[in-house]
Amino acid sequence: MASARKRPRVEATSEDNRAECPFSIKLVDPKDKEQKKKKRRRTDGGEDDEADRRVNLQMSPFAPSGKFKSHETMDIHYQVDPAKKWTDMTRYNSFVLNGVKYFSEGFIYVANDSSIERQKGASSHEPMQPRKKSDDDWVARILEIRASDEHHVYARVYWMYWPDELPQGTHDGKKMVQGRQPYHGINELIASNHMDIINVVSVTSPAVVKQWYEENDDEIQQALYWRQAFDVRTYELSTVELVCSCNTPAHPDNLLVGCTTETCKRWMHEQCIKDEALKVTYEQLGTDKPHRSPDSTKDSKNEDEAKRPLSPTETGAAVSAQHSIDVKADGEPDTVHINTKDNVEVKQSEDEDAPGAPEDSIAEPSVEPQSKSESDTPSKASVKASAAANRKVGRPRKKLGETNGDSSKVWDGLFEVNLKMMESGPPLLEFKDLREGIIGGDKTWTEPVKCLVCGNQVN
Repeated sequence: MASARKRPRVEATSEDNRAECPFSIKLVDPKDKEQKKKKRRRTDGGEDDEADRRVNLQMSPFAPSGKFKSHETMDIHYQVDPAKKWTDMTRYNSFVLNGVKYFSEGFIYVANDSSIERQKGASSHEPMQPRKKSDDDWVARILEIRASDEHHVYARVYWMYWPDELPQGTHDGKKMVQGRQPYHGINELIASNHMDIINVVSVTSPAVVKQWYEENDDEIQQALYWRQAFDVRTYELSTVELVCSCNTPAHPDNLLVGCTTETCKRWMHEQCIKDEALKVTYEQLGTDKPHRSPDSTKDSKNEDEAKRPLSPTETGAAVSAQHSIDVKADGEPDTVHINTKDNVEVKQSEDEDAPGAPEDSIAEPSVEPQSKSESDTPSKASVKASAAANRKVGRPRKKLGETNGDSSKVWDGLFEVNLKMMESGPPLLEFKDLREGIIGGDKTWTEPVKCLVCGNQVN
């Protein structure tokens, strides 16, 4: 197994595991006038080396739903070094490695030092360390494939970031962040325009990555997905949709409930709904007042009424009394009283005497170490369960137990509430009274869900 390297690391690392790659990428600003003033490099023959000065444009394959503050797109201008050696190689549409065919524009897993060390540990029966997403193979999208022969096959790629790998100084809206944020899902990646060139022997397997459009969460449960992008030029994250009364992003692994009022239609976090419900319940009942449902309150009232002595005009009153008489003064009048290109196969470089394969078919290697370029670039929902009419509850997702509010709530230990999504009918809140020593009232009860934004009931 070989590893690739896409950013400098502070700690010392073994170069023995690195797959050879002589190329590097440099981002350039096409508007930079200093670029035009640089002296032309000359080849040994004295001719201008046009390739070394060529600036290339890479149109981004990623189009996030959100926006960037500094640039409208993720398109970048770049140079390859050494440029002539790169352009002299043949360009291919695909390559075959260990019997697996990889295509340009496809996603791949790429080995790194951490993933190799984990495999070594597993093979030597050493205890496995706790796994983190940043320890997994890196994920990349292939932009271009070039090869000089079956032993020298390279891919120009854009890196996908695990949220844990967001570098220090990343701009997330008005905040400066680093690493995973509370709204990032367990299988979520971040697209980027961090470009690099790798030796394909460091590729471990194909990857399936989908873009998640927040209004449609289909098919992201079983695959990696991305919704946000990272611009390496400015360290900016693209914006994400804000939901709920708390105005924070949706967590892809947690439940959302949609308001059914046409003029609102806001999505709400399950946890926010539950927190608000518990807050209201605590305000109403406190620590010692029993809960009485409307029905039980009515029954209690009826019981009290039954205990009250009947007046003579009511059914069951004593009949022995005489009818009452109105007393009027003389002359007083009577009164009335009203009451919702081709394929390239890769061979191991150790067989130097093997005959070269034609451009449309070049043989396969075992994976060897990849040495990645030290580039100028930086280091690297939800089941929406709408209760709207004609909407169905989405399939359940794994709950991560994250909350959007304060963890020290005064009602903790006093009340519990669960959100129950009904197959037919509106969602319900199921409450449980945990208080001890409360005499009378309801120990469990249900209430309808109300929108945290507009206040109307969710139907």
